[in-house]
Amino acid sequence: MKIYIVIPAHNEEAFISKTLESLVSQTLLPKRIVVVNDNSTDTTESIVYKFTEKYSFISLVSANSSEEHMPGSKVINAFYRGNKTLDTDYDIICKFDADLIFPPDYLEKITDHFYRDPRIGMTGGFCYIEKDRKWVLENLTNKDHIRGALKAYRKACFDDINGLKPAMGWDTIDELLAQYHNWKIKTDSSLIVKHLKPTGNAYNLKAKYKQGEAFYRIRYGFWITLIASLKLAFLKKRPRLVTDYVAGFFKAKRKNRPFLVSEAEGKFIRKLRWKKIKGKLL
Repeated sequence: MKIYIVIPAHNEEAFISKTLESLVSQTLLPKRIVVVNDNSTDTTESIVYKFTEKYSFISLVSANSSEEHMPGSKVINAFYRGNKTLDTDYDIICKFDADLIFPPDYLEKITDHFYRDPRIGMTGGFCYIEKDRKWVLENLTNKDHIRGALKAYRKACFDDINGLKPAMGWDTIDELLAQYHNWKIKTDSSLIVKHLKPTGNAYNLKAKYKQGEAFYRIRYGFWITLIASLKLAFLKKRPRLVTDYVAGFFKAKRKNRPFLVSEAEGKFIRKLRWKKIKGKLL
């Protein structure tokens, strides 16, 4: 299987070399790696350039988005800036973050999952963060969810979901739409990926209502939004977030923000969410 990887990078000079070193040391090498230098003001570009001189399958492109780290749109717009430089002759397309260290057999193992089950549309490992000099599972990890930092899609699945939405919640919408199109989501807990910069550390404070807005635009409805907000706030150990998320939901509703999924997709999503909620409660 041919693997293409796109890595959006904004001011990642402390991490990007470690990420690329782990990818060029894989037991199964990707056919292409595109790093998108997204308006970096540090030495990210020069670090990546050195890799492009050494490895012919690595390329560097530039994007000029806002310097603000707004979740969702910034990273996906950068992803598509890199994706435009690729052809469509691939089997697996990956969106990876620029602050990860992958185990040497990562690409080989995710490829094996795709081989073994043709209905698997997405797969990925688990993110670990360093705490007290030990690598521990990042608390936002869920066995039914692939983190946005390390998404890998089968080409047919990527096409079915019409790619990635440049909005907050894109890394949930992709999985929900994959299931809408009868694709399976596969996580592999044996694939331990070191996440060097914990999720959300650099998010702009202006984004505090964005999660609630995302719940609205995914057509969750109020009650699922409330339950999801409570869960996220608990995992992040920040109770105040419940208020922000619910406020974001109603702000989006008042402004009649456009939905990211169709009515039929929304109905499927709500049914799927209630099924999982009831399953956990019962």
